[in-house]
Amino acid sequence: MLKNRRSRLTRFFKEYSLKAVLFTDLKNIRYLCGFSGTEGALLIAPDRAWFLCDSRYTAQAAEEVQGAEITECAVIRIDTVAALAQQYALDRIGIEAAHTTVSAFRRMSEKLSGVELVELGSDLDEIRIRKDRAEIELLSSVAALSSRSLAAILGNIRPGVREIDIALALEFEMRRLGADGKAFDFIVASGVRGAMPHGRASDKLIQVGELVTIDFGALKDGYHSDETVTVACGEPGARAREIHAIVREAHDLGIQAVRPGIGCKELDEVARSYIRNSGYGDYFGHGLGHGVGLEIHEMPTLSPRGTAQLEEGMVVTIEPGIYIPGFGGVRIEDTVVVTGNGCQVITGADKQLLIL
Repeated sequence: MLKNRRSRLTRFFKEYSLKAVLFTDLKNIRYLCGFSGTEGALLIAPDRAWFLCDSRYTAQAAEEVQGAEITECAVIRIDTVAALAQQYALDRIGIEAAHTTVSAFRRMSEKLSGVELVELGSDLDEIRIRKDRAEIELLSSVAALSSRSLAAILGNIRPGVREIDIALALEFEMRRLGADGKAFDFIVASGVRGAMPHGRASDKLIQVGELVTIDFGALKDGYHSDETVTVACGEPGARAREIHAIVREAHDLGIQAVRPGIGCKELDEVARSYIRNSGYGDYFGHGLGHGVGLEIHEMPTLSPRGTAQLEEGMVVTIEPGIYIPGFGGVRIEDTVVVTGNGCQVITGADKQLLIL
C-alpha cells in the first residue's frame, strides 16, 4: 500500500531530476511511511528511504514505520541528512516549500553544502489528493462514528441550553465511541449567530424557534470527518423553513452532480446558481467544499476559483449555505467519495429539517 503511495513521487524525481525528496510535514510523513508521532523527517530516494528521529521516537518508529530505514539522530536532524546526502551522492534534493520556514531553509542551505535544494510547491501535497482503499475505509469509519455521535446527543438541544454544552456533549460522545478526538473546534451557532459561517460554540443560550447549525467531525487514526446539520429548536418561522429548503436543494443538486471529470468550479456553480436564482446569492460567500483526509481541509477546493477536476478516489465535502446578518443562517454538509460514475455519501446524519 505505502509502496503504491510512494510511486506518486516518480513524476517529481523525473520532472525535477531529483536524487531524493526530504519530507518534514507530519501529514505527508504519515501518509508515506506510517509514522504517527509528532517529530521526525523522511528522506526518500527512488530506491530507498530513511526515517529520521531522536531517541524519544525510535521505539514507536520501529512499530509503525514501513519501507524506510530508521535512523536515530540528534535534534538537529539536518546533520544526519547531510551525512546521508554525502554517503549516497544525493546532490539534488527536493524540499516541501509550502511547509518549510525561511529559517529552516537557511539552516538546510548552510548544512547541506554541495547539495542543490529544489523547492517543490504545494502540488507535492497532491500526492494525497486521491484516496486509496485503506484511506476510504478509515474515512468512512470515522464519518459513521461522528454521525452516530450527533444522533446520540440531539436530545440535548433544547431551550436554555448553552451552545458550548452541545459541543462538549458531542465531543464526549465521539470519544466514548472510540474517536481519538475532535477533528476541529465545533461550530454550534444558534439564532442570529447562525449568520457566522465559523461561529464556534459560545455561552449563548439556545432559544425557542431558533435554527441551530452544527458543524462537527471526529478524528481517528489520523483521518478526519466533516459534516454539518441545521436543526430547529421548536417550531421555526416561515423564512427559516424557506432558507433551509433552498440550502437542502442546493446540497442535493451538488451531490447529484459529483462525478469524475467535472470541474471544481463547475460543481460549485451547480449549487451556487440554485441559491442565486432563489434570491439569496449574496448570502453564500464561501466555496462549496474541500477535500478531507489526514487534514480537515485538503485539496481539491470546490469554489469559483477552483481549477482542478474531480477524479475517482477523491473525498470532498458538499456544503452550501445561506447566512443573513441579523437573522441567522443554514448550512448543510455531507462528505462524499467520488466513484467511477458518481459518488457515495459517507456521512450519515439526516439532512431534513429536524424540529426538536
